[in-house]
Amino acid sequence: MRLFALILLLLLSACTSHPSDPFRLPPPTLPYRTWEVGLFAPDYMEVWVESVDVLDQRGEGYFDVHGGLASIQKPPNNRGDPRGWPDRPGAGKAMPMTGIDLPKNIFVRWQSLAEPQTYRVRIPIEDWVRAEMLTPYPGYCRLNDTHIQGYRNIITIGLAPGGIAKLWLIGPCLEPIEIGRFEGMINPNGPYDGTSEGRHRPLSPASKAYVESHEIPFDSW
Repeated sequence: MRLFALILLLLLSACTSHPSDPFRLPPPTLPYRTWEVGLFAPDYMEVWVESVDVLDQRGEGYFDVHGGLASIQKPPNNRGDPRGWPDRPGAGKAMPMTGIDLPKNIFVRWQSLAEPQTYRVRIPIEDWVRAEMLTPYPGYCRLNDTHIQGYRNIITIGLAPGGIAKLWLIGPCLEPIEIGRFEGMINPNGPYDGTSEGRHRPLSPASKAYVESHEIPFDSW
């Protein structure tokens, strides 16, 4: 069924403005130039993100603002460990959301290549997250031994087999804050929303070697 895709299309289309729209909202007022969305996956558990869509807090919708291969580590000779999440996740593969106000909902559709399977998820961003994104905090940067006043303006999304999406709020030289864990649904249309005759992207040789010799640790995420 394509009901989910149709509802999302109608929702975002109804909310999306265009440059010639006389009712187009002005650029958002934020204490920084832009916020960001980051994407990463556990070791060897490769992810191809088909689309990231954002509905911002003003009701404006934005399609395909991010995508492609999520950031990942693939140590040679199966020396990596895909189980669980890092204590201090990085930004991953980050993309600036320039001109987009803080998010109310983030929609992600992705291929979990280790399985392989295609998932989709709607991630609601609560008021407290947006409040945190607007609050400055003192931070210490160990790399250059400096103290700063910074913002947690990066939403990092970890994507794992089984349709798991884990989110953190991070900022340069600040401790990460966990936003939540979300379980996506299998996209019944398949990879590329049904346009690839059921074919997923292939795994890289390093990830393929790991998956063929180890079980996928579904319960660790």
